[in-house]
Amino acid sequence: MPKSRIRKKADFTPTPAKQATNIKLSNSSWVAPVMLALFAIGLVWIVLFYVTDGSLPIKSIGNVNIVVGFGFIAAGFGVSTQWK
Repeated sequence: MPKSRIRKKADFTPTPAKQATNIKLSNSSWVAPVMLALFAIGLVWIVLFYVTDGSLPIKSIGNVNIVVGFGFIAAGFGVSTQWK
């Protein structure tokens, strides 16, 4: 008995990709200094709070000074997302 011919599937050809468009990046020379400044301010705020036993930077808010310091550090991380 003769063997039947096997049908070959058509080769996959992907659709032509759109030509990449050039994206003009804005001048973000301000990002690194602001990010590092926020990190430094947050670190100094927390260290100052611990070294002075809570009397500095703001005595009236007490342990919330730690939250403020970490807030500066978090803001630094937020700014770092703009770095290209």
